[in-house]
Amino acid sequence: MAVLLGLLLICLGAVKGREQLLLLCLQWENEGRTWQTEGRKLADQWVEFIWNQKIKSRQSDEREGEDWSVLNFLDSLNPWYQRKMQEKENQEDWKEPDPAYRDYLAARDFYIEHSYLIEENPEETEGQALAGSGGDGNQGNPESQTPALEGELSKAAYAPDGAPGKIYSLAQLADYDFLMKNFYNVHTSTTAGRDMMNAAAMLEKDFTLEKDASKPQILIYHTHSQEAFADSGPGENVVAVGDYLTELLEAKGFGVLHDRSVYDLKDGKLDRNQAYTYALEGISGILQENPDIQVILDIHRDGVGENVHLVTEVNGKPTAQIMFFNGLSQTPDGPVEYLPNPYRDDNLAFSFQLQLKAAAWYPGYTRKIYLKGLRYNLHLRPRSVLVEVGAQTNTYEEALNAMEPLAEIVAMVLEGT
Repeated sequence: MAVLLGLLLICLGAVKGREQLLLLCLQWENEGRTWQTEGRKLADQWVEFIWNQKIKSRQSDEREGEDWSVLNFLDSLNPWYQRKMQEKENQEDWKEPDPAYRDYLAARDFYIEHSYLIEENPEETEGQALAGSGGDGNQGNPESQTPALEGELSKAAYAPDGAPGKIYSLAQLADYDFLMKNFYNVHTSTTAGRDMMNAAAMLEKDFTLEKDASKPQILIYHTHSQEAFADSGPGENVVAVGDYLTELLEAKGFGVLHDRSVYDLKDGKLDRNQAYTYALEGISGILQENPDIQVILDIHRDGVGENVHLVTEVNGKPTAQIMFFNGLSQTPDGPVEYLPNPYRDDNLAFSFQLQLKAAAWYPGYTRKIYLKGLRYNLHLRPRSVLVEVGAQTNTYEEALNAMEPLAEIVAMVLEGT
């Protein structure tokens, strides 16, 4: 009787297990997941777990003569460790044989450190906290405070009358660590050293432009024209947002050309891998036909986690936060020779001056400037910048509202006010 009962339970378990397995397969199929990708992910997690536990155990255990037979067995299966032991035998000054794994850890740590990009509560990030009115951006952290300096460095970098937001001194901005911490996020695909990130040099750049509505002076376009928003209806995408920005800048007296071309569709299919190549061809032709264009704005929409809502309030309106984006044509190994950008320093200065205006007049409106390694077609004019307007979790109305302060700060930089 007991045997029959056991067999019955086994059969029921097998049927139930098969049902759960089928449901799991269907779920993974709907989510685009496969056994192969999930298996690799699980294997990666176990390798990392065992690796970290091994290091922790060895660092914490100070006893001599400990039996590491299990860990030694795991090491024998680890190609990184085998290479380490071989090199250790062949040379006295052993160098780390596993830069790839360390690079992986560095990339992982970067996304942990900058998790606000996918889990951001805008009012609680460092950059936004420092964007509040009054006070020193280093308050509460004595170790990072910029020393009080007299003379030229004690002056404000930008001191408008009645600005409600954050005003930075030249002394603060001259501090490389302060500058990078409060103004930039640097992707692991690039580096931004002290020689490049010179606030004084960026502030000295003159981007003023004499208005002339009779000819195009500003080009607005969209490398990724199909990017839309949480509640977008037909036609309510970044191109429509660009229409509104065009209208606002024209009302200020600038000549604006809005390129509504589609660069991220090929034969009716989304193709963002080649979008920058197609866009370069398109806007190069526009610039050739309109040589008076001096400003280029590539308007995008960011992608974040579904629980993230990049929104603030400007003039009583719910407003999508924006992010200025620069490509440095440089990786940690050096310049990307096939993507030269003679205007890289100008691009950096242009976005930096825009960021300062936003911090002073619209606190909480901008995220930190994002730096990546490639070029992103920013090499065509000194006054070029890529702008991320909110994300897929923002409403279309929030994105439209974001164009009003953007038009204001662009005008401030171009007018020199």
